[in-house]
Amino acid sequence: MKITASCLLTLLALSMGQACAGELVMIVNSAAPAAGINKEQVADLYLGRTSGWTPIDQVANSPIYVEFYQKATGRDIAQVKAIWSKIIFTGRGQPPKQMMNSAAVKKAVAADPKAIGYIDKSAVDASIKVALTLD
Repeated sequence: MKITASCLLTLLALSMGQACAGELVMIVNSAAPAAGINKEQVADLYLGRTSGWTPIDQVANSPIYVEFYQKATGRDIAQVKAIWSKIIFTGRGQPPKQMMNSAAVKKAVAADPKAIGYIDKSAVDASIKVALTLD
């Protein structure tokens, strides 16, 4: 059996995500209306099926990225990448912009009233508000 570097990175990210699992929350700008967003809408946003918000992503294959897609969409990273490859190839859209960490996601969301992102609940502060807790 041949194991590629990308497979090893994915396995490492999955194992780290399980070890570092915290409570993930969807955040929006403090001035944005947060009422009415649910897990299905989040999945639709992050899988390119709908618009309305500007989704902000964490860096690919980070533990929080892996955990988010598992909790929000019920899909693994290979499935998510396949979905986005098809969307990009057909010219129907671009994946969410990726940020290096939760602090960068929080800053981007605080600066854009249409943005939505995800961070660990422990990073929440007054610059943003929680729209949904993912479990």
